[in-house]
Amino acid sequence: MSPTPYPSFTVLLVDDEPAWLHSLALTLERSAGITNLQTCADSRQVMALLDRSSVGLVLLDLTMPHLSGEQLLAQIAERHPETTVIVISGLNQVETAVQCIKLGAFDYFVKTVEEDRLIGGVLRAIRMRELEQDNREITDRFLSGTVQYPDAFSSILSADRGMQTIFTYVEAVARSPQPLLITGESGVGKELLAHAAHTLSGCKGPLVAVNVAGLDDTVFADTLFGHLRGAFTGADQPRKGMIEEAADGTLFLDEIGDLSIASQVKLLRLLQEGEYFPLGSDRPKRLKARIIVATHCDLVEREAQGSFRRDLYYRLRTHRIHVPPLRDRKGDIPLLLDYFLAAAADDLDKKKPTPPRELAQLLATYPFPGNVRELRSMVYDAVSVHRDRVLSMESFVQAIGPGGGAVLPAAGGNPFSGLERLPTFGDAAELLVEEAMRRAAGNQSLAARLLGISQPALSKRLKQSRLS
Repeated sequence: MSPTPYPSFTVLLVDDEPAWLHSLALTLERSAGITNLQTCADSRQVMALLDRSSVGLVLLDLTMPHLSGEQLLAQIAERHPETTVIVISGLNQVETAVQCIKLGAFDYFVKTVEEDRLIGGVLRAIRMRELEQDNREITDRFLSGTVQYPDAFSSILSADRGMQTIFTYVEAVARSPQPLLITGESGVGKELLAHAAHTLSGCKGPLVAVNVAGLDDTVFADTLFGHLRGAFTGADQPRKGMIEEAADGTLFLDEIGDLSIASQVKLLRLLQEGEYFPLGSDRPKRLKARIIVATHCDLVEREAQGSFRRDLYYRLRTHRIHVPPLRDRKGDIPLLLDYFLAAAADDLDKKKPTPPRELAQLLATYPFPGNVRELRSMVYDAVSVHRDRVLSMESFVQAIGPGGGAVLPAAGGNPFSGLERLPTFGDAAELLVEEAMRRAAGNQSLAARLLGISQPALSKRLKQSRLS
């Protein structure tokens, strides 16, 4: 299987010296992993190449016969303004450099400049071009307002409008080589979105997932970078790291917010330089995988506390998705309930039970701290003890607990502590009954369960309220 060319657009090298062209192409390929290269030794052919090829970056010599670099630069700026141009000249003249920048060049380098500086400039131009492509793609997708590849999200059951917007965003950034940061509470489906992004990326390689929570710095480095034989005590055989396993694919790092500072430095260097050193090696290897990371942590808060590097955070959040908790998309509960009932029945070799009509209403009153994962566990537990045709609500009621799992909000857990004037017992009871009936959509049995009283007791209170 041939590796995916990098970048997605062509980098055109223009110089009338074939030996210099060959040397530059070799340097870019070996030191920067740039493989989507094309060379041209005749300046008169450049505009025709641009007209018929998807060239995104041109590395242009200035002093050439027939058509000079400055003349070409002006023509490219006029006919192909979207194409980025870097001038590489044998002349170290400030006036010439200034003139090239005025004509639209992205940067100017002298041929005798250090190799690292030149490579760094080329990679900066490529990243800028990639971000411009991403921004155009995102704009186009949001303007269309529709998910074009719904099959990629088939494992994420949702009709929520906010989730559909997230799907559209994932489609827009899936082919970007820049990192993707997925945030959200545990159990919301961050890894499923990472799989969807990988599916849509077109990458030929696999998705390799690594949970980095709890890994110390040495284990983190060995897991990601691999090691050579003899790198440390017990390293009897060389081992590939997860980065190499994910070549031409996607490396998914889960729970990134729990990384130690030392490991964060290693990850930052990997993202900045695009290369890494296996343990025990002094020869770098190129990063050939797209990086997706996920966390349930608030990285802004972690950064303010000094436990997460600011530079790494900004590097990771080039593209960012925040997945809302299930309590913020309660319209998905009936869909998920039906899906998990069918899946549980199939896994447990049972007939799919019929849920009571008020079950979805009951579940909608619960905040689901464990999100979709918790709902799935509830359903599987209920189906495992199911005997009759209609599913019992008892296991759900026990899992949710009295009051629908509501958490008292005020300091000390007392909702009345901040009130200047306390309500009477009668007023408080009436307000509780009113709120329970609202949450239960008028269902007295469900409202009684939420209040922890019997249905006849609730009915009696409702009659008293109407009479008063």
